[in-house]
Amino acid sequence: MDQIMSLPFGVALAALFAIVMIRVNVTYWIGRGAVAGFAHTRFGSSLERPKAARAQALIQRWGPYAVVLSFLTIGLQTAINLAAGAARMPMRRYLPAAIGGSVIWALLYATIGLAALEAWLAVAAASPVGAGLAVAAAAAIVVWVVTIRRRRAATKSADTVV
Repeated sequence: MDQIMSLPFGVALAALFAIVMIRVNVTYWIGRGAVAGFAHTRFGSSLERPKAARAQALIQRWGPYAVVLSFLTIGLQTAINLAAGAARMPMRRYLPAAIGGSVIWALLYATIGLAALEAWLAVAAASPVGAGLAVAAAAAIVVWVVTIRRRRAATKSADTVV
């Protein structure tokens, strides 16, 4: 990481763009390969069921937007690019979305992201206990939000059943 942070901005931006483009395209092709392999098993016919066709149509229509927006998230990027490959999103739709998202990601990471990472590393070096408590607090907030959303969804589905 220090090597990228020491590069001129344009070079760092290009390096980050190249890194993320390689990563998302490898993930896409892993998804495509997995589905191609799955198609040759006894369960392969499930890929041609009406639900699978509807899911593919949904990904064909909205998938490029999901791919671009995934670059603004933490943790969903890989899953969405893998799903795009598994759904066999055509390259003419996937590649522009991957390029656009990669540009956004590289810009964010080269500006805000590296500065935030450097600040985080400085905090962790100065106070490992404080850094650990910050991570624990962030994890607790995530668990709390997920729990609340699940409870609301369960209550809402229970209300619609009654």
